[in-house]
Amino acid sequence: MERLAGLERDFASIVESSGAGNDDEHDPEGATIAFERQHVASLLTQTREYLAEIDAALEKLDQGDYGRCENCGQPIAPERLVARPTATTCINCARRR
Repeated sequence: MERLAGLERDFASIVESSGAGNDDEHDPEGATIAFERQHVASLLTQTREYLAEIDAALEKLDQGDYGRCENCGQPIAPERLVARPTATTCINCARRR
């Protein structure tokens, strides 16, 4: 949540600075501003998606389904869950993708 808040502040700052009379098209720094804005927007999207994955994992934990592969129903190896707590498939099913 802290990362999301920080990225939202960064994005707002970039938008504000680019809107303050900065013309990306004619500004020599315009491409950089546009790149920074798109980069932070992408990081925001990734962070929101990861938070949604965490929420889904917590919901599965509450329902007693956490750690079960969504494809085959077998347990997901504890090592995989340590490395990737939001994993929804066992390593065998993940390899088949």
